[in-house]
Amino acid sequence: MIPALSVTAVKDWLQDGGELALLDVRERGQIGEGHLLWSVATPFSRFEAELCRLVPNPATRLLLIDEGDGLAERAADRAQALGYGTVAILAGGVPAWTAAGGRVFQGVNVASKAFGELVEHTLATPSIGPEELAARREAGEALVILDGRPFEEYSKMTIPGSRCCPNGELPFRITALVPDASTTVVINCAGRTRSILGTEILRSIGLPNPVLALRNGTMGWELAGYAVERGADRRYGDGTDGEALQTLVARTRELARRAGVARLSATQAVAWLANPGRTTYVFDVRTAEEYRQSHLPGVPHAPGGQLIQATDQWVGVRGARLLLLDDQGERAPVVAAWLAVAGWETAILDQAQAAWPDLADHLSVPPKLSLPALPVLTAAALGGLPGTPCLLLDLRGSLAFRAGHIAGAHWAIRSRLPGLLSEYPLGKPIVLVATDPVVAQLAAQDIAALGHPLPFLLEDGPDGWAAAGLPVDRTPDLPADQHAIDHLFFTHDRHAGNLDAARRYLDWETGLVDQLEDLDRQRLLTGLARLALPRSGR
Repeated sequence: MIPALSVTAVKDWLQDGGELALLDVRERGQIGEGHLLWSVATPFSRFEAELCRLVPNPATRLLLIDEGDGLAERAADRAQALGYGTVAILAGGVPAWTAAGGRVFQGVNVASKAFGELVEHTLATPSIGPEELAARREAGEALVILDGRPFEEYSKMTIPGSRCCPNGELPFRITALVPDASTTVVINCAGRTRSILGTEILRSIGLPNPVLALRNGTMGWELAGYAVERGADRRYGDGTDGEALQTLVARTRELARRAGVARLSATQAVAWLANPGRTTYVFDVRTAEEYRQSHLPGVPHAPGGQLIQATDQWVGVRGARLLLLDDQGERAPVVAAWLAVAGWETAILDQAQAAWPDLADHLSVPPKLSLPALPVLTAAALGGLPGTPCLLLDLRGSLAFRAGHIAGAHWAIRSRLPGLLSEYPLGKPIVLVATDPVVAQLAAQDIAALGHPLPFLLEDGPDGWAAAGLPVDRTPDLPADQHAIDHLFFTHDRHAGNLDAARRYLDWETGLVDQLEDLDRQRLLTGLARLALPRSGR
């Protein structure tokens, strides 16, 4: 029996100070339309894989949330099969929570975005509007525009002439990007959070330059009537070195100390990792290029700026500890400091990369998934299956299905397979179309559990379909919006020139602070008072 907790009991769990993984097992479209503030998206389509990644310690308490439709019980069974020993569900799911007066939030990465808004409100983050920025550029003022997002996002659209420098890299690379202390630095992102946090990161290390956040980022720029640049490839500069690097390391470590970041010896770090009663995440916060060149095996990559602004994409356990790795102590302290300000218990290594080998044998090993190897079918062989025609289930995203699918295929999602297969004869073949093999394998397990033979996996994509002469249908309205539960229409098109969508998104983001309850606001503001540092005030 899976314990079903009342709303009151769930609130007690949320406030008791212990580690807790509050996991929403609905699909991303459903989650984005309304979820508990501290919940972490763990869609049932990939539940076991995401569970092992987000909650590496099977001793962690799990509280699973659904729509009150029984999906949480199905997910709880999977979690117990993987060895998670303390699993419960919210009785009645999100509808019960809202009926009891509990608040739900639209959007994604809500806690991190609310933190960014609180930072701006509390620290009076200096900012600049698009009209003023355009005028100052036209006047030839000395300024540098830095886009604080990862390169992939930056290259899709940015402010003309800006340079990509993700927030986690700013302190380390700023000297190569700004010619002198009198040059104004403007930080932008697509919306608000990373503009605000990038600006405050530079202010918190005492950069002497005037530093300003571009209000509302690229969306605000377009709303003001200016064109964005697409396909830009201006990357961040070299990192600081020599004496300047030593000065930076000293400054960032002082910032980390004031923020309450633990500075661990290798022995102390191993003790953290060896504690079975606590979850300790270890992340490499350097750039993707550096991580690919070399990293400590078993340690995932989490770019520093992204880890601050979308923490729930990597961390599934409230109350967990975060140990951050970099090369020489030049980036991890700043990222750890700002995560500590946001309420996380964080640490850095006293010896930085030199201590990595000491951790190698002590890293946690998440539960291992055992997934079936599926029989593979080519598009050319699809029509040659014996017996009656097969059932073709397309597990790709709903919008990809709309754009083009094999004629006769059904759009399918794992949570709704029992209903879809309720009248399909046992023993007849099923073929899966998927771009993510894990999604296909997890769905195949459920199909087999319903009594059907293990399905085939179609190995060809759309190009293979065309080469095999398979007819392709395009259905712009199918699945209908209400059935496309994997897609969050709330944020759709805001980056594609849809100004109404951009306005709605910005209104949502700026309104987050007013939605917070006092207790949640206090938790997100816990560490701000620690940043009593000399800061750039310009």
